[in-house]
Amino acid sequence: MSEKPDHNPSREERLAAKLRENLRRRKAQSREMSQAGESEPDDSGLSKTRGGS
Repeated sequence: MSEKPDHNPSREERLAAKLRENLRRRKAQSREMSQAGESEPDDSGLSKTRGGS
């Protein structure tokens, strides 16, 4: 018989793991963006100006 591990993470543990995963992914994206920004002009499509409509 195959036994499953008894470790069922609590809600807090699952959320903490997801947050760490998300943080790693966002850091990697940030690094890629900063490296691309050094060699290419910023063409993200997002306006940097504040303003109305």
